[in-house]
Amino acid sequence: MYFSATLDAATWGAELAAGEGRGRIYIVEAPGPYEDDPNLTDKKFPGNPTKSYRTKDALRVIGEVMDWKGHAPEQLQAMKDNLQRLKEQGIEALED
Repeated sequence: MYFSATLDAATWGAELAAGEGRGRIYIVEAPGPYEDDPNLTDKKFPGNPTKSYRTKDALRVIGEVMDWKGHAPEQLQAMKDNLQRLKEQGIEALED
């Protein structure tokens, strides 16, 4: 399970999630151990400024952010275009 301590990172996750409709952002607690998300912190943002993490344990949902505001359409499209370029280069796998 991947999660973030920042609303901005959670917003990106909701906007880029697969599926139809508006993504959802949940407020969670991590009752077990967790670590920095190596896909972001080791490769893109050393020091973990996005406060992005992962855990093998289940997260406890304690609420939902209902009124989150998405990124500007052109900013979202630029991110999607960049992710597509990476996919075409074979760079899309999550680290285990």
